Amino acid sequence: MNPFLKFVLKLLSSPRIDVEEDYESIRRFHQLFSLKSKKGYKILDYQLFSADHSHEIPIRVFYPEKLEKQEAILFYHGGGWVVGDIETYTHTCINMANKLGRVVYSVDYRLAPEYPYPAGLEDCYRVAELLFEKKGIPRQFKPEKFILMGDSAGGNLAAAVSLMLRDKGMKLPDKQVLWYPVTHWDHTKNSPFKSVEENGYDYGLTAKRVESYMELYAPEEELRRTPYISPLMAPNLRNQPETFIITAEFDPLRDEGEAYAKALQESGNKAQFHRVEESPHGFITYPENHPFLEEVYPLIKDFLDA
Repeated sequence: MNPFLKFVLKLLSSPRIDVEEDYESIRRFHQLFSLKSKKGYKILDYQLFSADHSHEIPIRVFYPEKLEKQEAILFYHGGGWVVGDIETYTHTCINMANKLGRVVYSVDYRLAPEYPYPAGLEDCYRVAELLFEKKGIPRQFKPEKFILMGDSAGGNLAAAVSLMLRDKGMKLPDKQVLWYPVTHWDHTKNSPFKSVEENGYDYGLTAKRVESYMELYAPEEELRRTPYISPLMAPNLRNQPETFIITAEFDPLRDEGEAYAKALQESGNKAQFHRVEESPHGFITYPENHPFLEEVYPLIKDFLDA
């Protein structure tokens, strides 16, 4: 790993940062230091209503410089279900739209701990349910189909939404792309995955922080073991979209992401994963020409175009 990046990640791994006490400060930090987007990009902001009409769910639509496909990406941002929003992921979604030549719909779902599970998942499911049924789509662009995508906790939400759509007999996306997703409930020393111990201390996202995020999202441990929080615990993974999972070498979540790809395969689904060597968790938010993204986006594009 690049020595400077490793030094920065080591600083960000400080045990002085307590997610459960400092999550509001972490949110402000993300907002302050998120990459500023170049001007001139085309976006559209609008809202969908929750199923019970109790609140609005903000959506931001990103149009690529060159539209290559009449399909769109429904994207759920990362941040441990606790931090992140449309604004902090705007640069990332602009880059995604341009790299993949597709319109991107980014969802501003409710965050824990103010809104613990299942609030964020319900928002994500509601948007998927409406858009996949061609409801609530702005007139400017009517996609032929949608791809489901998310990173980290957003990857977890995407996987959970796919399971929920299947369980409810709803229309599924043709494909889903999960960037280093959370798929298992245990990130303590008892975890079955070696990457939790190997990468859980010095690479920015620590194992302790993953546990803290989970505790804020779903305070009851038994709840964390259920499939819509831990997709690897699902007794049945059949009938899922064709899936491409991206993992990072120095990520505590690496092994569970790869295990999910294998579990999908074993259940009869088309699934594959690609590990980005030398990379840490969270690189989807890096500058658009970073080598990690230059490696990954062509692979995603090939997967979606096939």
